Amino acid sequence: MHYVDIPTARELGELDLERADACVSIYLPTTPVSRETEASRIALGNLVKKAVAQLEAESFDKRRIWPLQEQFDSLLADNDFWSHQANSLAILATPDSMRTYRLANKLVENVEVSDRFHIKPLLRAITFPQAAHVLAISENSARLIEISPDLPAAEIEVPNLPENAAAVGSRGSAKNYTGAGHRHGTHGEDFHLGRYVRKVSAALRPLMRESGLPVVLAAAQPMEALFRGLSDVEFLAKTIAGNPDHLTPQELEKAARPILDAHYEERIQDFHRLYEQRAGQRRTTTDITDAARLATFGGIDTVLVDIDSVVDGLIDEETGEVTFDSSGDAINYGIVDEIAGRALRTGATVLAVRRADIPGRGDLAAISRYPI
Repeated sequence: MHYVDIPTARELGELDLERADACVSIYLPTTPVSRETEASRIALGNLVKKAVAQLEAESFDKRRIWPLQEQFDSLLADNDFWSHQANSLAILATPDSMRTYRLANKLVENVEVSDRFHIKPLLRAITFPQAAHVLAISENSARLIEISPDLPAAEIEVPNLPENAAAVGSRGSAKNYTGAGHRHGTHGEDFHLGRYVRKVSAALRPLMRESGLPVVLAAAQPMEALFRGLSDVEFLAKTIAGNPDHLTPQELEKAARPILDAHYEERIQDFHRLYEQRAGQRRTTTDITDAARLATFGGIDTVLVDIDSVVDGLIDEETGEVTFDSSGDAINYGIVDEIAGRALRTGATVLAVRRADIPGRGDLAAISRYPI
């Protein structure tokens, strides 16, 4: 079994803003097979040595290095922790704190030391979380199923969620809008189901806003059309068609996975289509220096960044001017990572992808809010 703990978008924003005298960011591949984790522990030990060497090269206070080293030593010795892993491990540490995130994504080995955390690899978990909710809805039943990268799909309890349409009111009979008479036949049925849809939607709204996960609808007609027309829950375009009452959570997950994969692929294709349109308007760039200036002044609308690459250097806080460096040290940081952080803070959409998904197959590709 995979054990995954993904940061929320809010956590990621807080991590991006955190500053300290030493921020150590370590990413390494791991394995959910507990008897094979020794290689990951050895790799982590070597990465910690690299981080400490960078700090010592800058004459960093040893009294601050010791607590940092102690935290890593404690983690390396925690057998229970290493028995519960996924495909990658992210460790973000300062001399005063340590956070770990076990990720379903397969990341390359990397260590960064600076006054800020290297968060770009974590963006992948937010961009394509491999998790979703499935709303399985019919007149006879309303269920919300949670699917995740590591745990079996399961129904979750939603406060105030109607058990079925009958729980909302009398079937096919309701007062009209003037308060007199009754609706019968098709109109009465639509009115009745409409109330049901709104009740379900209202119950789901707080949970959907909090999770931020995609929602797949599993429903037959006319329920599907009613939900897409009346509910303010944003569903993915494709539906698990047919009456879902007889489907188990595991069967719903199996049906939802291709829909989720197609959604992620469509997001990338949408970017490529828009990128081509904006190129003729001088609103695109794959140049890091241009993107850094745009990010500094809030000029990026959407950007794709390579999840694995690291370009070392610094970006001026005021002007956005880039200073490139040949290798990592305890002062500089990943420039593309910093561009992604600044873009996020100005409301841009940031997608962490593989290099093959980026126009031009460079470190990044950005669409600007105005001509460059």
